[in-house]
Amino acid sequence: QVQLVESGGGLVHPGDSLRLSCTASGSFSRIYTMAWYRQPPGQERHEVASITIAGTAQYDDSMKGRVIISRDNARNTVSLQLNSLLPEDTAVYYCKANIASSAGLGFHWGQGTQVTVSS
Repeated sequence: QVQLVESGGGLVHPGDSLRLSCTASGSFSRIYTMAWYRQPPGQERHEVASITIAGTAQYDDSMKGRVIISRDNARNTVSLQLNSLLPEDTAVYYCKANIASSAGLGFHWGQGTQVTVSS
């Protein structure tokens, strides 16, 4: 069974930085595209950034210029560096990955990590 576990969320002040991490564990053969989503209170979940297995990154305009996505294939980890945080960045941040396992190729989600930006 494949699991994704996020970490790094917390309460920060406007202008602060935060680094989120997500690690995949379990039995699988390969992790393809990995991505970060966020879901602000009362809103739908949407993608913030994604990164392919080759390291090509894409960013949503909502946080472009303030986030950097990276991955460590040897550690099955994807990270999201959040900079110059704003109160409107408050959300639950989720990791998503396309993973090949004995069950086939499928998307997996983490449980989410809360980021709260408040003065």
